[in-house]
Amino acid sequence: MSVKFFVYLFVTIIVIYSMDSVRINQIFKKDKITQARLFYFLVAISLIYLVSNFIMDFFTSSQIY
Repeated sequence: MSVKFFVYLFVTIIVIYSMDSVRINQIFKKDKITQARLFYFLVAISLIYLVSNFIMDFFTSSQIY
């Protein structure tokens, strides 16, 4: 398995744990549960992608040749 897989897995756990503390229900209207879940999912996927790519780029560019 590649290192990128483990980075994605680690970052997924961190992002889901950190997003658990945000009260998204107060942002949305009452009885809009599906839209709130979709928004939560899209934000989580976006954060996972961005943080994972940042970590991978940081480590690949900081290697001394």
